[in-house]
Amino acid sequence: MFSIIVVPSPCGGSGEQIRLEPGEILGFGRSERRIDGGRQLTIPHCGVSRTAGEITATGAYWTLTNHSARQTYVVENPEGAGEHIKVAPGRIGAPVPFEFARVVLPAADELLTFDVWAPRHDYADPLAGSDGGEVTALAFPLDRTKRYFLVLAALCEPRLSGAPHAPLPTTDQIVERLRPVWPAAGRAAVQWNIDYLAVKLRLKQPPESADCGPRLNGKKESVVSLALRFDLVRENELGVLDGVLTA
Repeated sequence: MFSIIVVPSPCGGSGEQIRLEPGEILGFGRSERRIDGGRQLTIPHCGVSRTAGEITATGAYWTLTNHSARQTYVVENPEGAGEHIKVAPGRIGAPVPFEFARVVLPAADELLTFDVWAPRHDYADPLAGSDGGEVTALAFPLDRTKRYFLVLAALCEPRLSGAPHAPLPTTDQIVERLRPVWPAAGRAAVQWNIDYLAVKLRLKQPPESADCGPRLNGKKESVVSLALRFDLVRENELGVLDGVLTA
């Protein structure tokens, strides 16, 4: 499984993701290629340094190096109610613990961003290891406090509610269903989370396509099928869609 996935555009299709194995390094900046011939995320803006920084994949987290001599970079947790870290000019290997992160680069009169996912954030089984032995890592580690779980619950709700062959909700229907607990939800955010779920659940990506729309339907079906097969969402957990958390 890939350790770190960089999503440089809102589309988030697999053709636009940059996937890094543990130990791999991705440079980013205005230059189209790195001096050492390594991988590069090009940010074509005159306010971004040619070699602005580097991302290094390190298992369940990643590090950010800031090559700028003057600009501080900010890494935001989009689900953290303002949670963020600052990476000072010249800082090497600053660890980033967020499962989702948004890197913010000051560029002239703009703030440029790209997203970084760390889908290998694992969560141990709380019922395992109570005898003092090693805990058991879950096969499909899901954090039920994250928005991606809300999206997964909304996707699975029709079939968990007694209609096993019900059509899956459309993106617009999911947006409306999530309004009570996520008022700011929109089509792009829902699609972003579905794409992340496909990575998180280790599903094989569909064939490459430049168009994000048609690929999404097959991805939703795959996500729901796997989630229901392995009870990743249960009927008694659907209360999260109304703000009711279950133990």
